[in-house]
Amino acid sequence: MEERSAKRRKANERGEDDYLPGNIIEIEIHNFMTYNHLKCKPGSRLNLVIGPNGSGKSSLVCAIALGLVGEPQLLGRASSIGAYVKRGEENGYIKIYLRGYSPSEQISITRKIDIHNRSEWMINGKVLPKRDVLEVIQRFNIQVGNLTQFLPQDRVCEFAKLTPIQLLEETEKAVGNPELPVQHRALIDKSRDLKRLELTVKQMGDTLNQLKALNAEQEKDVKRVRQREQLLAKVESMKKKLPWLKYDVKKLKYKEAKELEKDAKKKLDESAKLLNVLTKPVEEQKQLKAKQDSSCKKVQKIVDENAKKRAQILEKENYLGVQVRAKLNEVEELNKREESRQERIAKAKEDLAAAELELSNLSTFKPPREEIERLGDQIVELEVAAKEQRTHRKDLENHLSQKKGTLRQCMDRLKEMENANVKLLQALQRTGADKIFEAYEWLQSHRHELKKDVFGPVLLEVNVPNRGHAAYLEGHVAHYIWKSFITLDPADRDLLVNNLKAFEIPVLNYVGNINSAKVPFQVSDEMRDLGITSRLDQVFEAPEAVKEVLISQSKLDHSFIGSAEADKRADEVARLGILDLWTPENHYRWSKSRYGNHVSASVEVVHPSRLFCSSLDSKEVDNLKSRKRDLEQTILGLEENLKTLLSEQRQLEDEEAKLHKQREEIVNIAKLERKKRQDMENRIDQRRRKLKSMEEEDDLEISTRRLIDQAANLNAQRVKKAIELKNLLIEAIALKWSYAEKHFSAIELDMKIRELEAGLKEQEKAALQASQQYECSKENAEKCRHELQAAKEHADSVARITPELAGAFLEMPTTVEELEASIQDSISEANSILFLNHNVLEEYENRQFQINQISEKHEADSKELDNCLSEIESLKEKWLPTLKDLVARIGATFSRNFQEMAVAGEVTLDEQGTDFDKYGILIKVKFRQTGQLQVLSAHHQSGGERSVSTILYLVSLQDITNCPFRVVDEINQAWSCGDCWGTVMGLRSEEEAM
Repeated sequence: MEERSAKRRKANERGEDDYLPGNIIEIEIHNFMTYNHLKCKPGSRLNLVIGPNGSGKSSLVCAIALGLVGEPQLLGRASSIGAYVKRGEENGYIKIYLRGYSPSEQISITRKIDIHNRSEWMINGKVLPKRDVLEVIQRFNIQVGNLTQFLPQDRVCEFAKLTPIQLLEETEKAVGNPELPVQHRALIDKSRDLKRLELTVKQMGDTLNQLKALNAEQEKDVKRVRQREQLLAKVESMKKKLPWLKYDVKKLKYKEAKELEKDAKKKLDESAKLLNVLTKPVEEQKQLKAKQDSSCKKVQKIVDENAKKRAQILEKENYLGVQVRAKLNEVEELNKREESRQERIAKAKEDLAAAELELSNLSTFKPPREEIERLGDQIVELEVAAKEQRTHRKDLENHLSQKKGTLRQCMDRLKEMENANVKLLQALQRTGADKIFEAYEWLQSHRHELKKDVFGPVLLEVNVPNRGHAAYLEGHVAHYIWKSFITLDPADRDLLVNNLKAFEIPVLNYVGNINSAKVPFQVSDEMRDLGITSRLDQVFEAPEAVKEVLISQSKLDHSFIGSAEADKRADEVARLGILDLWTPENHYRWSKSRYGNHVSASVEVVHPSRLFCSSLDSKEVDNLKSRKRDLEQTILGLEENLKTLLSEQRQLEDEEAKLHKQREEIVNIAKLERKKRQDMENRIDQRRRKLKSMEEEDDLEISTRRLIDQAANLNAQRVKKAIELKNLLIEAIALKWSYAEKHFSAIELDMKIRELEAGLKEQEKAALQASQQYECSKENAEKCRHELQAAKEHADSVARITPELAGAFLEMPTTVEELEASIQDSISEANSILFLNHNVLEEYENRQFQINQISEKHEADSKELDNCLSEIESLKEKWLPTLKDLVARIGATFSRNFQEMAVAGEVTLDEQGTDFDKYGILIKVKFRQTGQLQVLSAHHQSGGERSVSTILYLVSLQDITNCPFRVVDEINQAWSCGDCWGTVMGLRSEEEAM
């Protein structure tokens, strides 16, 4: 009794209104799940909501969870907030009033939701972000996600499945002390760090000891290696001096080469000076000779011009002579031509008389006009007949072309329909029928082996005119049916089953039921008022066998289709006896309970069709095939008629061609006679003109006198040209004499130049030898300089001389030969020091470096391990006593409540040393006198026993939990009382719960 008094003292924390801070004062929901609108005002203590299934008890729990910043997933129902809006509505809201820290303070939290999964949060009517609402909820320690505080209907089983570890975590969160879960999590993290550090320190210690032992074994070998390295270092020092000694040798050689170059340069300068003295007279004589040669060229040029003028005058005189001879020849030709003209005139007169006589003797020809006209009439008749045939043929060809065009369109349409088949097969393949193409091809290639028709896949046989109904049909019919083949004969079924087994394609055999009488469906007035338009078996077309299989397998005649109005009034549809309804948005199903007359409903969203993306109209295919056969027969008949017509047309054209030929022969004879007379008349006229022309030619005497005068004129011009030629010859002789004198002077100058050049050439040879000798010495000096520079660069690259290095060089041999011998001796001595492992020094030093690093890390990790142990002990001293006290209080209350029920139970803390992640709370119960305490689990206790233990554990938390309310929904799933089921909401204290 004293303990109960202590619990009642908790009521002193309540205000005058008997409410605690954070209690729910009022709940208001609108268009939420099953409710249109509801206001609920819970009492300050125990609240029970009792009612039959489907009355909305859990809806109230869902409203509390979602209104207090809970996510849909924690309720175990729908995954989106939009699914909680009442069916047929666009939006709704939840409003919860919480009691503040004083009776007059109320906090209203509103969450507006819609079917598009949008939420809007408000506090006291002001729109705020979700995080501000969450701060208010956390201030009152409301945890709708904690199963020990908030246990919805669909998650009761989850509480029973909590492991001791999870139960401890949930209990820590629920007690209201925020430090406990934080400290527990810190201890778990620290314990993991501790294990990691202990393992690391141990491994590092072992590694450090191994490395030190290995280095101790190799110390002797290291000393010998270092002795050898000293000898090799001495060799390297001597190798540094070797290039410098070679540099000194190159330096002496370079100085000698430079002296030889100076001597050669001096000799070259003396030869060049003497050569300049001998070159000046030669140049002066060459200048005089050049002037004399120029004067000779000028005279020669004048001589050439004189010769050119003489040649031109001679050419002109020859031309004039030729013209004189031509004129005299023309006089002789005129005399001969006059004699010929008289002979030709006489001959022309004779030819004219003969032609006139022949023309007078030519008879007159009359063409047969009557024969020509008769043939022309026959030709016209044949042309008219042929034209009619051509017109008839053209009409026939146009008609044939139209039929062929129609046939092409029909074949193209059939091809498109076949492509539609391919698209449907691809749709089946994408939805899991991987080998549907192989099965379809096998059926097409083996149809000749079948006794009756075989339909399939079923998807190819079904045509849905209204695309909106395709989604309903696809969602209602099982997927395996769409890829099935339907046979009409058992033998065909067995054949397909044996051969399509590898393709995983079902085969259905249809046996028609001739006795079944179908009742035609009619939409009643009540259905029409509710928006029901048709039945699912009436919205598609298919062969009779396919349609019967679909109806019998999927009960399409029991599924109805409604409009958007039916979607809004879906709750009224069930009273008409309709248990399956499709609307543009949803698919409704109603089912009756086997144990009563209760009706439950389920709603699913209508998904777009994935299979009927390219459906095929089978009737249209049959019509197109029939039309194709008719067109092919029509085209065949038209082509035969066209061949007959072409044969008749060719016969008419042949007859017409013969008549044309006869008429052309008569016309050609008439033309020849006319042409013969015309040619004769033209010949006579031509001979008359020729005779007249001969009689009108010039007189011989006048022409002769004119030619003689022209010859005299030309002879006078020839005399003038002869005088000009004489003058030019005189001038040419004077110029030749002057040219000879100047040419002899040039020859004398040329001889003098040759004499001077002979002495000059001897001096040039001497200068050339001096120059060659200088170039050789210069090249030798440059070569020595490059060698010296290369030796210097090599020596610098090997070692730069420092005061220390210079002192070391003084102790070494001073010649190249002695130094190389000393180097060889030191190398031999170093090579005489043998050891097995050539990398022993490197390994020793690397291992020593590792030892130093690991030692530092080992020391740091040891310090960190000590710090971690210290922190764990410190945290454990704060956390474990508080937790033990908490579990002890829970256990005391739990055991007392079980004793009052005449059974036994206890709650203990399962400690695991420093494995804080394995700590848990063990609930042990015993419901039978003969039994022993057993840990609560599904293996040892029944469902009712687990439910009783769960509710009593929650009651045990009541005294120590600092939360404004606790909710348990339908805890009596296995703990029932008559036919009533209840939801326990807001347990306030242990005494009300009991």
